Amino acid sequence: MVPSYCSLSRFPTPGSSVGCKIDFLTLVILVSLIIRQTARIFGMSLQATTIIDVRNAAEPSAVLRWLRGIGVRQVRLVCGLIMFSYIFSHFFNHALGNISYATMEAWLRFHVWWWRIPVINFILYAAVTTHFLLGLWALYQRRHFRYTIVEITQLIFGLSIPLLIASHFGIVRMGGLLFGRDPPNYAAPLLAYWVTRPYMMSVQFILLTVAWIHACIGLYFWLRLKPFYRWAGPFLLAIAVLLPPLAMTGTHRGAHEVTEMAAQPPWRAANIKPTPPAQRAAIENITLFYFPIAYGAAILLVFAARGVRGLVESRRGSITVSYPGRKVRTPKGLTILETSMRYNVPHASVCGGKARCSTCRVRVISDRTALPPPSGRESFVLARVGTSANPAIRLACQLRPKADVAVIPVLPANVGADFVRNRHRVNIGEERYIVSMFIDMRGSTKLAETRLPFDTVFLINRFLEAASQAVVDAGGQLNQFVGDGLLALFGLDTDPSIACRQAIRAAALVASNVEYLNHEFASELEQRIQFGIGIHGGDVIIGDIGFRDHTVFTALGDPVNVAARLQDLTKAYSCTVIISEEVYQRAGIPPERLARTEVSIRGRDQAMTVCTVVDANALVSLFDDQAEPGTGAQPNVSACDPA
Repeated sequence: MVPSYCSLSRFPTPGSSVGCKIDFLTLVILVSLIIRQTARIFGMSLQATTIIDVRNAAEPSAVLRWLRGIGVRQVRLVCGLIMFSYIFSHFFNHALGNISYATMEAWLRFHVWWWRIPVINFILYAAVTTHFLLGLWALYQRRHFRYTIVEITQLIFGLSIPLLIASHFGIVRMGGLLFGRDPPNYAAPLLAYWVTRPYMMSVQFILLTVAWIHACIGLYFWLRLKPFYRWAGPFLLAIAVLLPPLAMTGTHRGAHEVTEMAAQPPWRAANIKPTPPAQRAAIENITLFYFPIAYGAAILLVFAARGVRGLVESRRGSITVSYPGRKVRTPKGLTILETSMRYNVPHASVCGGKARCSTCRVRVISDRTALPPPSGRESFVLARVGTSANPAIRLACQLRPKADVAVIPVLPANVGADFVRNRHRVNIGEERYIVSMFIDMRGSTKLAETRLPFDTVFLINRFLEAASQAVVDAGGQLNQFVGDGLLALFGLDTDPSIACRQAIRAAALVASNVEYLNHEFASELEQRIQFGIGIHGGDVIIGDIGFRDHTVFTALGDPVNVAARLQDLTKAYSCTVIISEEVYQRAGIPPERLARTEVSIRGRDQAMTVCTVVDANALVSLFDDQAEPGTGAQPNVSACDPA
């Protein structure tokens, strides 16, 4: 392995061999700063439930929301990324040995210069210490050991890294700290591991593999939720697979060059300075005897603390968590997700309960007054997926109820990372005023009788393209395609009056686009393409409907059904568009501008007042005339008698 260098006092110039000197006072200050920072992090985590519910307060700034969203896991992730950047440069340095030993030494000078910059050096060692302590904290906090194979691999490898690296760290780092020795270059450890102590070559290769796999698993769990992972994944996998063997072959080749050059006494005397036996014995005493004992004691202390916590929680009593069709008794202090895992209740959790993916969220259907308010991280994640306005929606991995609670998981238990990557917001259901527009192509069945299937599908797609473009240009959202028709929604992000005006304008744009389509295919079609449009608005339920991966966002309610019925009535009334009174009144169109009639709607007891429009192009003049009230022009909008 490449020797690690550190210094808090100075950094070397290229080609120099400056020792790593840290006096005792500096070391004490460094450790105290790390302990204080770690205590703050732990305290923030333990007090997370006392954070005021940001969803009931004034809307904070984006920066403030981001800061509130930082938790213990985010700190551990950042520390892991800092460590990964170091080992990536470290292993890349190894891989350069495939070129030559001289190339390894050339990159080593840059590697040493960068990581020995005082600020960078402090950040690195603070990140290592914090990551290690937070790893022990995570082991203490975990309420179950239902690990997947990948998770248990990451855990075991992570716990084994300190033991594997102890000997290497002792020689290249503690020699300078305890005895003021200059840090060795590549030559000394390579010659020692390949000639003097050959078994250490295997130890270093195992360390390299274990550390790299542990880091890559952590990166995978983080990056797989990112939208770019779908295309970047193969490239990242290639790097993850190729770098370790390249590093191994590079060090092996470099060791052979060093062995050959070490046969020359002048070169050996200038480049290889072995550690005196007494100093080596003292270092190995620390790294191979005292450190493993202290490390093992720390692990045992964590499990002892878990046992004490279990006894304390058993005396606090238990609560009932009710799921659909099942109730369980669980100790107080567990999150809803931990309860689900303990009692084998199927529950979605793509990120493993790290408050990253939001797939574990639940709807609380019992009394919410006894629940702790959301932590900063929970509020941040809920706001990111668009559910912060609903206090009944909580993250199961963050909610620790203190009293009986009844919940319903929002998402199916089998959702995966693809679901998180492809959808930033999940619509769990809300009531909203929506204007629904149904557009249907006339005569498509007759058209199919005289044309080849390909031609029929081509024409229908061109019609749907023309209608869809009109909806989008007017500000609406396409929702469903059913055969040769479509449903469009207006008002998802605007107020009702604007939504009504957008829908009427969209009808005029549909007519314009279809007119151009008829002109384009005049020589191909015996009859012009005709269409019918029904428009109605009202309060509906919008949300994701479906099963597992087959879900769609749509609107449910009587106004949607009425819009469909109005579209059907355009055939009976021999007109192009039927607009309900609700829509044109909310659009702000004066009643005298439209000729109205009453129609009977199937499923309704009372007749409905509507406007039937023959020429949809004339709808544009309604808004033009409002801009110029002095004009007396009348649009071609009239009531039509049933055919």
